[in-house]
Amino acid sequence: MNNSKCAITHKRRRPTRIIRCIYVVGFMDLFGVSMIIPLLSHHVKSLGASPTVAGIVGATYGVLQLFSSTVVGSWSDVVGRRYSLLTCLLLSAFGYGLLGLSTSIALFVLARIPVGLFKHSLSICRALLSDLVSEKERPLVMGHFNAASSVGFILGPVVGGYLTEHEGGFYLSSFVCAAIFLLNAGLVWMLPWSETLNHRIDANANSKTKPGKSYDELKNSIQQNCSDKNHVRHPNASAVRSQTNGGWGWRDMSVVQPAWRQLTSVWIRIHMVASSDMWDVFLVRLLMAVSIMLYYSNFSLAMEERFQLKPKVTGYLISYSSMLGALAGCLVGPVTHFYGNNMSALLLHSTALTCTLIFLYATAPNVWQVVLTSTFFAISTTIGRTCITDLELQRGGAQASGTLIGAGQSVTAVGRVLAPLLSGLAQEISPCGPASLGVVLGLVAVGVLLVRTPKWDRDVIVFFGEHWSLDLYTSYRMSQRQCETSVGKAASYAATLNESNCLVQMQTD
Repeated sequence: MNNSKCAITHKRRRPTRIIRCIYVVGFMDLFGVSMIIPLLSHHVKSLGASPTVAGIVGATYGVLQLFSSTVVGSWSDVVGRRYSLLTCLLLSAFGYGLLGLSTSIALFVLARIPVGLFKHSLSICRALLSDLVSEKERPLVMGHFNAASSVGFILGPVVGGYLTEHEGGFYLSSFVCAAIFLLNAGLVWMLPWSETLNHRIDANANSKTKPGKSYDELKNSIQQNCSDKNHVRHPNASAVRSQTNGGWGWRDMSVVQPAWRQLTSVWIRIHMVASSDMWDVFLVRLLMAVSIMLYYSNFSLAMEERFQLKPKVTGYLISYSSMLGALAGCLVGPVTHFYGNNMSALLLHSTALTCTLIFLYATAPNVWQVVLTSTFFAISTTIGRTCITDLELQRGGAQASGTLIGAGQSVTAVGRVLAPLLSGLAQEISPCGPASLGVVLGLVAVGVLLVRTPKWDRDVIVFFGEHWSLDLYTSYRMSQRQCETSVGKAASYAATLNESNCLVQMQTD
């Protein structure tokens, strides 16, 4: 009876403090970034750049993000979340600090390079959250994290606009942003990482009383058993030190591995994701990302041309929609619970709703219908973003969460490159052209989901109380068989060696 109570206690226990601290990191991250984003185009033009050069410079960040998202995400899987998150925050702070010194276009471009390459702190935070919570809790925690980040993105421009009213306002805003990232790095350094160690210990203790392990725990336990059965492992001082410091031992960290070994591990993880049967999930992400960006691409201009709405009123409407989107992050948990954690069905319904709302916006006869569609549009897109991320982790496996989230961000970056081009072409036809094209892309996404969702449901296996994809389950079983084979060979060799020693001893006697 006591053991059952202990098991229940272990099941309910989770690292709450570190999760809340990650919420703060996400809020401060987007708070600092949103202070700078509205000021970039004005600053680069003040440096003497032509509109074409300003466009090329602005695209530099997106191109760098496109190629670095997956690599940095995979690197966080290899070296660990803490080290990779600290590296990204510190290098981003360096980039924003350099931006505060940019008095020429060349220096401006140079300052955008480290930010474009290493501004992946939010992706690593999401991967860390997926490591800390169970599959059922993941949508709730991700929704709260997105809500906290969105609030920071809403409040940042207010502070940035106030700072620009002073002399040298852009440079002051850049230095404040760099200071925020340094503060974030200090917060990450002081996070209660010991809770992650305790969380793993609790999970292992709970797994002894209940067969509910995740892929990572099962795979690690198999490798541990293989290692223990093949040879005796002796604890050393560095291992004990890393245990007491919450897993932060410099000597036994994977980051001190040779660079070629890290690159090899990163390449293997990226190749596994690229060769997996997840093209449909990434295609839906791309289609919906472009569709949503088309909705917002000429929103202010369309409101002015269609309803003679002043930019000030349009700004209020956009702020209203953004605030609803932030609050909608808190609805993700209850909605997923209502759907029984059936993320594929929830994604299908949210995608269909988003497509319908874009159509209603494109055909709206008055402003009030636009307000109504904006209200539900903010909610549906927030739920859809969380769904697509959770579905990627379900199908790809949490053991590569950094790689999967990074790959998703790379796909979104492709959408950021395509959306302005498609929007410009569609606006040549009509002010409602971008939204109409977004409806078409949304319908394609709904069609892909209708065709592929039954396959996803067939390929999912309930194993040890968790939903595993068929590829993930097959990989686990192959690892288990390899382990059993290696253990059997080791045991046979040990028995033969023991028999030989006995014969030698008998001959000596």
